[in-house]
Amino acid sequence: MSFMKGIELCRRFHLEIVEPVMAQHAAFLSYSSALIGPGSEVLGYDTEMSTDHDWVPRVYLFLDQPDIGHAEQIRSTLQEQAPERFYGFPVDIRKCVITTVPRFIERYFAVSKAERIELLDWLTFPSQSLLEVTQGEVYRDDRGQLSALRERFGYYPHDIWLYLLASGWQRIGQEEHLMLRAGYAGDELGSAIIASRLVRDIMNLCFLMERRYAPYPKWFGTAFKRLQSAEALLSPLWTAQTAVTWRERERALNHAYKHLSTMHNGLALTEKIPDEVSAFYDRPFNVMNGEKIASLIANRIVDAELRQLSRTRLIGSIDQMTDNTDFRTMKGADGEGRSTRQALKNLFQPDRPI
Repeated sequence: MSFMKGIELCRRFHLEIVEPVMAQHAAFLSYSSALIGPGSEVLGYDTEMSTDHDWVPRVYLFLDQPDIGHAEQIRSTLQEQAPERFYGFPVDIRKCVITTVPRFIERYFAVSKAERIELLDWLTFPSQSLLEVTQGEVYRDDRGQLSALRERFGYYPHDIWLYLLASGWQRIGQEEHLMLRAGYAGDELGSAIIASRLVRDIMNLCFLMERRYAPYPKWFGTAFKRLQSAEALLSPLWTAQTAVTWRERERALNHAYKHLSTMHNGLALTEKIPDEVSAFYDRPFNVMNGEKIASLIANRIVDAELRQLSRTRLIGSIDQMTDNTDFRTMKGADGEGRSTRQALKNLFQPDRPI
């Protein structure tokens, strides 16, 4: 049994198994078929190792709401007619999800299809969830519902993008000098830990600058390597990550900051920022002054509520506030996601205390 990427395996499963069943037994239905949602194969990162669990030929089938009553019959027919193995891989029809686009949206983002998505809502959507909806592949889309869904969540609205960029620079500004101070005080371990956080923040900024959703930690570095900025930044970031002394970390990160400032200037979002580091007060440290850059970006936000939030609480989105995987991948099943989203939105109300 030779390995086949999941995108291709599921395309064949749709064409050779699902579509004939639908044509023979449910030709009167309009539907969509796709490989989206969770799974490394959706992002194209699957390898032979991925096949050891939850990696099977599968699709999401989307029916119109009035037709969802046919779901069990479709599933039963697929179960009867699908082979036990498909191109050498075991078939488990239970992994084929039959749902509607509104239910899918509700599960992923805890919003209804008809509900107006406010700007603050975007700050509650984990980037991994946004990737799972917008990546993968659509094999059939009779009414264009999936195309509309993927376009709707294709990328952050402009003001949200600015807020996230500003929050990313803010994080750097808050810790860039702390790494140096810890090292200067003889705490190399503490300095190295802060350096790792800064490396991650720089990588996150690169995703934002290139307008790409960042995946969760397992694929974060893999996806970063595919960014245009990776060629210039991989070496200094790796040096900062592995350096033994704080001065080595400082030199490596300052090299990365220089490239980051060039990227920022290329976006023409604000007046040009310096492409060289400068002294931190009278101390023997060189920094980028990330908080000043954050302020410049935040001043470009037009939306009044988001602009006020940036002045009182420049904390970013759920991804910038926590790296807890369970929290960041919490879905909207059974109303849990809706209450979680509302609790998060409360954090982003500039007039509410934390």
